[in-house]
Amino acid sequence: MEIAKRYVDEMVSHALEDDPDECCGILAGPDGKVVKLYRMTNTERSPYRYSMDPKEQISVDREMDDNGWELLAIYHSHTHSAAYPSSTDVRMATWPDGTSIWPDAHYILVSLEDHDNPPVRAFRITDGSVTEEELRVTQE
Repeated sequence: MEIAKRYVDEMVSHALEDDPDECCGILAGPDGKVVKLYRMTNTERSPYRYSMDPKEQISVDREMDDNGWELLAIYHSHTHSAAYPSSTDVRMATWPDGTSIWPDAHYILVSLEDHDNPPVRAFRITDGSVTEEELRVTQE
């Protein structure tokens, strides 16, 4: 996945601002190019899990549809653990029958284990399996 540095910086800022709770959000755009970051409210208000506000999700879905954008990535932070999907993250990305809820989306995680240099990593969660994807950060 390719992403402009400003979006990576924004995800890190969001994670640090919401600390000690996890932050969450959506990256969207056309043809696989991120053109907008949506900061979402974590209705769980928890350092261990997140849940996006459903009203905000509806608004974001409408804006993406109106612009012909697709959901490219879901991001969230881990406040006390590595930037790697937890078993809860995998469960939240998978329907009860084991198939992916968003099979084409990337999952981007920001770890706050190191507040001075938070790692940011991208993954795919496909049918309950986690695969790390290259996250290419551009200056654009």
